[in-house]
Amino acid sequence: MTPAAASRIAVITGASSGIGAATARQLAAEGYRVVVTARRKDRIEALAAEITAAGGQATAYALDVTDRTAVDEFASAFKTIGVLVNNAGGALGADPIATGDPAQWRQMYETNVIGTLNITQALLPALTASGDGTVVVLSSTAGHGTYEGGGGYVAAKHAEHVLAETLRLEIVGTPVRVIEVAPGMVKTDEFALTRFGGDTEKAAKVYAGVTQPLTADDVAETITWAVTRPSHVNIDLLVVRPRAQASNTKIHREL
Repeated sequence: MTPAAASRIAVITGASSGIGAATARQLAAEGYRVVVTARRKDRIEALAAEITAAGGQATAYALDVTDRTAVDEFASAFKTIGVLVNNAGGALGADPIATGDPAQWRQMYETNVIGTLNITQALLPALTASGDGTVVVLSSTAGHGTYEGGGGYVAAKHAEHVLAETLRLEIVGTPVRVIEVAPGMVKTDEFALTRFGGDTEKAAKVYAGVTQPLTADDVAETITWAVTRPSHVNIDLLVVRPRAQASNTKIHREL
């Protein structure tokens, strides 16, 4: 589906790597002018250059979604926008509740929840003005089920799920739909490594024995499919896991 002129701009947060970068590439291939945002300016500038070289349209904008002043300044550049993909987020640590680091919990909540709130609030008028807007919230299966050692991340992703669900209720009747995509096990270059503070051994154990976890491209393709459905079709919630993962705690490993 080729997007209409009024809704051809797509903003992707957390686009410096992984799912965000893959989504930017795929939406650009579908005819959207993508605005890639993240804190790492060099990464998003390289991505925008790559997309442009491939014949797409891309603009890089360094942005920390937890900084509301910066978010509002960014949003002031748009009168209309068609798509917002809330991808910025991540997990930190895997400690039990008894010993979890409150600073890590706070950081996860700020990025996953407040960051999504900030950018969604700031861009909602432009999404509405397009006459055909889409808000995508990239949550996680962690937002739909608990697991030991995941308390802080699970809590943040549950909150992000509730944010999407509540927003959908509150803006029904406006020309904006709210899509939630909740991936399970996705193997990217940075997610597990960041979670475990750069410990490659701990990061590798997350995927040990799983021959085909999801990739960033798998999730990006899912997001792009949901975004490019006809305007009257809303994919409220799409949970996507690798075949080897039946739940957050039931995973087939060939060890």
